[in-house]
Amino acid sequence: MPAPGPLKRDLVAGLEKGLAVIEAFDQERPRLTISEVAVRTGLTRAAARRYLLTLTHLGFVSQDRKMFALTPRVLRLGQSYMHSARLPRIVEPELHKLAFALKEASAAGVLDGGDVICIAATSAGRTVSPSLQPGARVAAHCSGNGRVLLAALPPEQADAWIQSQALQACTPHTITDPQRLRQEVARARSLGYACIDQELELGLRTLAVPLHNYKGEVVAAMNISTHASRLSMEQLVAQCLPPLLQAQAHLRMLL
Repeated sequence: MPAPGPLKRDLVAGLEKGLAVIEAFDQERPRLTISEVAVRTGLTRAAARRYLLTLTHLGFVSQDRKMFALTPRVLRLGQSYMHSARLPRIVEPELHKLAFALKEASAAGVLDGGDVICIAATSAGRTVSPSLQPGARVAAHCSGNGRVLLAALPPEQADAWIQSQALQACTPHTITDPQRLRQEVARARSLGYACIDQELELGLRTLAVPLHNYKGEVVAAMNISTHASRLSMEQLVAQCLPPLLQAQAHLRMLL
């Protein structure tokens, strides 16, 4: 049984709402008005105004007339994780070994809602995708790391996750049919790895495996990504799966 959550009286509602205001800004909407922030967060307009003014005073938000935008100071929040968290520090050296041995990009990520957040990455000098960098978020249903992380969930939880998602198409190759996605997740669960052929980005092929800790729990996922012009899916699996599995086994002793 999952552990019970904290009592409501022990939570700081203001902190929760302030973080929701920061998360309201994204690539599609980098600049927002007070009314737009209110709609995206579920706050009243008056409350959204107070949070935006507070964040502006603290230096996390800038204001240009009616428009608000995040400032680079927000990066401090991500840097605090990257500098203090154990997982990226352990995984990153293994990613470098893989990337430079295979001459392809490598990244690790964790599941966060409907997305996968990249926690560590290296390109080995290859420009493959802008999503292969720490802090980048990609749709879990059409990414290699996302597919194996979904496969690590109990089947009923994976099914519930799929049912709750919009499953938007990123390319013409993206699987958006829930039943087909369930089959691919089951396939990844059976094989122990996932292959993504241009579902996330055109020209991007990815091979991913889950990362287990010493208890056998899946704590992250790791991939190798290449351009479709360099390797077919068959070549990607044949050349990159053995090193990926070797790195997976080594990290299990460290995590």
